[in-house]
Amino acid sequence: MNRSTNDTKSDKGFFNRSLERALQILCAFTIERNAYTLTQLTEAVGLPKATTIRLCSTLMKYGFMKFDHSTMQYSLGIKLFELGSIVYASLSLRKIASPFLQQLQVRSGKTTFLGIIENDELIYLDKRESPGNPIRFASQIGRIRPPHFGMLGQVLLSTLPEDEVDRILEKKPLTAHTKKTTTDPYEFREKLARIRKQGFLIEEGEAIEGISGIAAPIYNFTGSAVAAVGVSFISSSVDARGKEALLAEVLKTADGISHEMGYRGKNGTMTMGNTALAQE
Repeated sequence: MNRSTNDTKSDKGFFNRSLERALQILCAFTIERNAYTLTQLTEAVGLPKATTIRLCSTLMKYGFMKFDHSTMQYSLGIKLFELGSIVYASLSLRKIASPFLQQLQVRSGKTTFLGIIENDELIYLDKRESPGNPIRFASQIGRIRPPHFGMLGQVLLSTLPEDEVDRILEKKPLTAHTKKTTTDPYEFREKLARIRKQGFLIEEGEAIEGISGIAAPIYNFTGSAVAAVGVSFISSSVDARGKEALLAEVLKTADGISHEMGYRGKNGTMTMGNTALAQE
């Protein structure tokens, strides 16, 4: 639909000229032209030299640009790569995982979840509700939870270096959601070590009373854990044999998504977690 002239004029009132100029500078960089001297950049964007210097200094402060003193050239900074990686990971991950998540829901008959940890928070990227399930889980797509919440959060924390876990726990202390929630930092770290070793988590009533979950990490082509996938169900509705079957489905799904993300295992082949149920 074409926008009216009045709409366009109205939008101009919300423009920030300085921000627009900074974006013009960033957009001047291309694959073919990835570095500029100050004079070259000034000519490319058509801005006064003093303005260009001021904007570049601000962009450099926040990591969006960098300056090479040996060549006297500006180039794009690592912050843009970091932000681009976040966008790529969230968009491509959800698209890749979507059919796997749906298949897991159909095969298991349970509610399935996909989540990531971003900015020290657990974020639910996707969810497939079981049509016949009388219980509707509160964790909706886009819902933000503490990073150590439930099956997804704990699985993801188990993949992080210990110093990173320490930093997160200091920033986001453990809190009780039910009487079964692990709130002792030492016990929690031991639990993460067990999850890391076995490659999955089976939790019972730690996040929500009477609700259990089974989750496993998803890896990308670099071998980094980028998300976790899991199923939730009423604890009393699944026996030990049923949990074994659900665990196999979750691991199969996690491996399938990881493979599509380019992961080939530590030795170049996909690996399954230890499917023996852990005694929690």
